[in-house]
Amino acid sequence: MTRRVPDETGGAAAPLVVGVGARRGVPLSEVLELIAATRAAAGCSDRPVVALATVAAKAAEPGLIGAARRLGVPLRSFPAAALAAVPVTGPSSAAAAAVGTPSVAEAAALLAAGPGAELLADKRKSAPRGRPPGATCALAGPAVTESGALTAGREGAATDRSSAADIVMTSPNPPRRGPDRWTAVVGDPAPGSGPTGTKET
Repeated sequence: MTRRVPDETGGAAAPLVVGVGARRGVPLSEVLELIAATRAAAGCSDRPVVALATVAAKAAEPGLIGAARRLGVPLRSFPAAALAAVPVTGPSSAAAAAVGTPSVAEAAALLAAGPGAELLADKRKSAPRGRPPGATCALAGPAVTESGALTAGREGAATDRSSAADIVMTSPNPPRRGPDRWTAVVGDPAPGSGPTGTKET
């Protein structure tokens, strides 16, 4: 089921968080096509994506990392236990057996979008030719206060920041100075101390 939600942010396109689940080795093209199709079906193609989110067990999946890089947004990951605690519309026993949570895409999207977030598009599966679906996708939007302010920041907001890990990608389009790099950040660094758990390649 898809929910079309009117823009309540004073004319600016409200941000969007994309939750993604993936089989091992899912191609980047399959992930990107699924995200685009899900956004289009939900009427959210014009809303800026501010984060991708998934379960921690899939945080190193090249197809997901590549999608975050292509979109120029963080790839946020959450422990399976945190995702399992999020109520969703389409729990999956197969996902629970594989990664320890009955929902990846929906739960990750909601958790990354922050308290009060609303699911804008239920879980959707990719449809590759000649093989089983390799990815799932769901969309969530951060809650909007009475004043029109968003409860989530530009990179999304988890209900428990200490349980989330971010892989921040630089986008190759448009070009930016310096080499492409990824940065993994766990929890909130102290002000002025810089990010923790950082690695650049």
